[in-house]
Amino acid sequence: MSAGYAKRFDMPDKSLRSPAPASAVAELADPLLLRIVEALERLAPPPPPAPDFAAEAFVWHADRGRLAPVKKINRVELALLRGVDRVRDALVENTARFAKGLPANNALLWGARGMGKSSLVKAVHAEVNRREGQGGLKLVEIHREDIESLPTLMALLRDAPFRFLVFCDDLSFDTEDTSYKSLKAALEGGVEGRPANVLFYATSNRRHLLPRDMMENERSTAINPGEAVEEKVSLSDRFGLWLGFHRCSQDEYLAMVIGYVEHFGLRAPADEIQREALEWATTRGARSGRTAWQFIQDLAGRLGQRLDE
Repeated sequence: MSAGYAKRFDMPDKSLRSPAPASAVAELADPLLLRIVEALERLAPPPPPAPDFAAEAFVWHADRGRLAPVKKINRVELALLRGVDRVRDALVENTARFAKGLPANNALLWGARGMGKSSLVKAVHAEVNRREGQGGLKLVEIHREDIESLPTLMALLRDAPFRFLVFCDDLSFDTEDTSYKSLKAALEGGVEGRPANVLFYATSNRRHLLPRDMMENERSTAINPGEAVEEKVSLSDRFGLWLGFHRCSQDEYLAMVIGYVEHFGLRAPADEIQREALEWATTRGARSGRTAWQFIQDLAGRLGQRLDE
């Protein structure tokens, strides 16, 4: 074998085996990696802005992971809520303790529709802030369909220098809905637990938040029916304060109407107002705070008077 043949086949040129210098690789790779990083940054959504807790109330938008401040809260004064004296006093006391940094319970306001459950939560929030005089108690509304994001919301509020009432109106769960498990873990039982500066208030027409047929189906198909039902009922047990709202009497209904009339200064004969208010409730088949307020709006419109809330 000639030396030239050996050189050609047995000893390949070292330049073919030696890796390129690191600087040369960097020159080739850096522009490409830079373009990839820039493209990924353009595709990624911008980080949510840091919460600004200057407002008094917020709405939680789970899809965007942000708190939207509420410019004007839709609420009535606490004194205008009639026929709910016992539950009103209990909720005010619980909320006032929480605002002062004392132990307080999550609250479930349940019962008859239109009796002012959500109105009471918003009115109590305003009353407690008025008493404290600092506005340090914030109200955060979370929609029913966003309950699964409650742990994310609580993590966002945990380190804020304020106290928060997280409020969910008309909370209930359908037969196939499993998001109630997220609520259970967020309220009590999770590793981190509920933040000390967060309290959860919910309103519902149901005392146990879950439909009866859901519990009955679980009972009929489970190996241990009692344990299955306990799994469902235990959600309500996360609320230490249960406040029941019941249908009002005729006298309570008329007291609500008269309270609104006096508050807004509606000018009409008292006996005529009472007669029309009763007729209004009869045509709707219900006496409630909502019915009273709807009558007042109709009355003010007919009288040509504005309701300056």
